[in-house]
Amino acid sequence: MKARDVMVAPVVTVKPSNSVKDVAKIFLERRISAVPVVDEKGKVVGIISEGDLLHRSEAGTERRRPWWLRVFVGEETLAADYTKAHALKVADVMTRNVITATPDAALHEIASLLEKHSIKRVPIISNGQLVGIVSRANLVQAVASARKGLDIPLTDSTVRDKVLARLKEQPWAHTMLLNVTVNGGVVDIWGITRSDAEKQAIRVAAESTPGVRAVIDNLITRQIGMGT
Repeated sequence: MKARDVMVAPVVTVKPSNSVKDVAKIFLERRISAVPVVDEKGKVVGIISEGDLLHRSEAGTERRRPWWLRVFVGEETLAADYTKAHALKVADVMTRNVITATPDAALHEIASLLEKHSIKRVPIISNGQLVGIVSRANLVQAVASARKGLDIPLTDSTVRDKVLARLKEQPWAHTMLLNVTVNGGVVDIWGITRSDAEKQAIRVAAESTPGVRAVIDNLITRQIGMGT
């Protein structure tokens, strides 16, 4: 699946000139937690989220650093904290370095961006214009709605070939130490693994192979050293 298959569109947006109070109202009314910020041409110039509104003077939640910590954080950080707490316009509060993706980005690429940058959503851009947004929740929805392929019975030999082929693709699977037998779609896995993690991953690989009805794990975990 690609970003275009799960993205939310159209996207609620705000302008840099909008007030922080307006954004807070949008969050509550639309039941969302962030909005991209676009300029007059529709280009994304920032993003503002609930996290940007956590430490605000209106709510009495602005950062109050101990006096001794102020010495270490520096005047620049203190000035930035003040702006976050007291600024009236979106332009002064929004995050300007926005991580984006294209509609054709694979979902695993989106997941990597979310994890790498510790963010919760990615605006989707096409030809310089905002066309959608993908959040962590949208990826969870993709998992929940995933459907298996057509339920066409496969022969036991075909299932065995598929399981072995899947394992041979994995750099962590020592297939020379394994054997697989299949009877009525039930897979028995035999052999030796070098760790509990490998043992678990082999079972998961077999369980997720099309045509497999059940997996019986007969593996033995054993540290294999030199001369063994």
